[in-house]
Amino acid sequence: MSDDAPDISQMSYEQALASLEDVVRRLEGGDAALDESIALYERGEALRKHCQARLDAAQARIEAIVADAEGRAATTRPFDEPAA
Repeated sequence: MSDDAPDISQMSYEQALASLEDVVRRLEGGDAALDESIALYERGEALRKHCQARLDAAQARIEAIVADAEGRAATTRPFDEPAA
């Protein structure tokens, strides 16, 4: 694994997801040495947590914005709750 890998905390969701997909491909390829595989797995877990945090934040923003009949933010509703 490269020491110059981008800082996960600075990645967008899309960048982190692409990096996670790359980690998975490399691990599934089976060509990495044991130590590299462990480092890849650790980075993959950090990327997964980062992606989940970004998704959770996006869901919280969506829940916070529910427009009234005139298009103004009026109330909050969980993202997966059907409109009344």
